[in-house]
Formats: sequence, C-alpha cells, structure tokens
Amino acid sequence: MSIAPRKPRALAVAAAALSLFAAVAGCSRAERTTSDAEAPPANTAPAAEVRLGYFPNVTHASALIGLDKGLFGKELGATKLTPVQFSAGPEEVSALLGGSLDIGFIGSGPAINAFAKSGGQTVRLISGATSGGAQLVVAPQINSPQDLRGKTVAAPQFGNTQDVALKKWLANNQLGDVQVQNIENSQTLDQFRQGRLAGAWLPEPWASRLVHDAGAKVLLDEKQLWPEGKFPTTVVVVRTEFLKQHPQTVQAVLRGLLAANDLAAANPAEAKTAVNKQLKELTGKELSPEVIDRAFTGIELTADPLASRFPQLAQDQVTAGIERQAPDLKGLVDVTAINAVLEAAGKPKVADGGLSG
Repeated sequence: MSIAPRKPRALAVAAAALSLFAAVAGCSRAERTTSDAEAPPANTAPAAEVRLGYFPNVTHASALIGLDKGLFGKELGATKLTPVQFSAGPEEVSALLGGSLDIGFIGSGPAINAFAKSGGQTVRLISGATSGGAQLVVAPQINSPQDLRGKTVAAPQFGNTQDVALKKWLANNQLGDVQVQNIENSQTLDQFRQGRLAGAWLPEPWASRLVHDAGAKVLLDEKQLWPEGKFPTTVVVVRTEFLKQHPQTVQAVLRGLLAANDLAAANPAEAKTAVNKQLKELTGKELSPEVIDRAFTGIELTADPLASRFPQLAQDQVTAGIERQAPDLKGLVDVTAINAVLEAAGKPKVADGGLSG
C-alpha cells in the first residue's frame, strides 16, 4: 500500500521551533527536577494520528518498505498514519522540536542535535533502523586523502550525519584546505558529473549512484572507521510527550519496522522492489538494478540503535567543528518499547548503551 507523503510546512515549523527554544532557554535542565520521562502519563490511549518522518534514501529502507507494503498501517489499526518526507536531518529536527512530527527515521547526528537543543527533554531515541551505507566516493584521479588538498568535496545539509563524518575525517587527516560544500544529493550528482567536485561523502543510494552513473570510485567506506564495521546511519526518534501519552501507538510503529526488516531478510528482491517503487513516487525516478543492488549490499537493517556509539558520535561533532562541546547524552535512549516488541517476537533485546534516563 502506497501512502502519499505530506511535505512539512517550513514557516510554521520554524515559528514553533523558535517558541520551543525560547521556552528551553528560560528553564535550564538543572531546574527541571522532574523530566518528561518521569512525569506520570496523562493519557495512554492509542493516538488518533501519528505523523511519521523519513527520507527518500535507501538508508531509510525500513520506512520505505513499511509504507509501501502497508506494514505500519496494519499495526496501527484505527490510528491515522501521515507520512512526512524530508530531505535532510536538520529540517526534520525542526519539525520534531516544533511539534509538527511525532516519530521520525533520522540520522544519528541530527538525533543527537534534537536531544541537545531541547535540553534533553523533547525527544527520545527508541530504536535503530540502519547500520552502514555511507561512503566517501571520489573522482578516478583521487587515490589518497592527500590528493584532495585544495579541492571541493560535497556533503548533504550542514550538521547532518555525513557532514559530521566528512569534516571529522578531514580534521583527522589534517586536510584543512579541502572545501566542503553542503548541497542536496541530486545536485551533488550533477556537479560531480560536471567536474566541479572531487568527491562526496554520501548515504545510499547516492554513493552508488555516483559510482555507477557518474564514474566515481570509493576512497573510503565509513564502515572502516567503526568497530565491527557497525555504526548507526538511521535511527528512530519520538517526541517524549508522544511516547508518554501513546506508548501503544509507538509500539505499533516499531512492529511495522520489525516486519519491514523481516521482509527484507526473507525476500531481498521484494524489499528492493518496494524501496524502488517508493523512491520513484517520491522523487520521480527509480534506481537502476545495479545501483539498488549495490546500495543494499552496504546496509544492514537492524532494530539495534548501536547506542554505545553515540558518545563518540557526539564527540565527532566537536572534532568536525560543528559544536563547541559534546552534549551530555544521559536520557537520550529509551529502548523499552522496541525491547517489548522484540521480546514478543522472540528476538534478542537491544542495549541502551548506558544512555537511558
């Protein structure tokens, strides 16, 4: 079942977000003796509506499969599902903080930012979605990091997951003279074809598109930088208030996620077809078989948020020059809902990495 996505209303979101930031500024985290997570639930009935955010990326395959196959709707029952499409994490963070989005598939970096910007109050990370699926792809003549000196490399929106990873890697390699250009992924493909970019750090399917459609090659797979090659590319976050008021609805969405992951494991061809169908509806163009096959080889769909990686991810923002100091992430992770879903399905529980409230 295909559900037409609703675009976010940027001005309304921005205004709401500014109001939230003003409220947060007037009340420090230390002054809140009772956190949102500790407050007694005002209402635990299923929600009338759930607004679900996601990107048209292969790294959001769980969301795309779940939407295409009606898996979320099946679990939600009478609750109305409103999908909301985003193009980058910071935009989705504004929607979450502004209250116009309830649950979102989002990158690890923006998940941290949403938590930090709200003083640890407004959002909780409740599940994983995807590990892996990000690469630094470059022009054929680039053979080493040093070959990028004085050149321009692209990343998606400023402060998003790949932007942080790229800037941290450049800092670690003392490549301060490399210019980072933050542009939309489709524009990155066009500019790379025109020879205006030496490379780009991109999520799937865009890394694969540059390789197959524009002649790029892989200089670095981000998996090489993480223990066991695992790092959270996409996770699921929820507004704390929504989690508190509608835990049944949150678990229903997570059951849909688990069903999508199970389908992908049991029938990869069907999963790829579902993802490609959604991408065509959302972007107007489907991926070639070569591109979607390559993109899927680089990702792992998993409910594990890999929570133990998040302190390092927060520190990476400092190394990358995005933030001045790493935020305190205590309280970021709440895996109660996903563990209940996993237990009911007879699957192993996931860890909170010591980041629960």
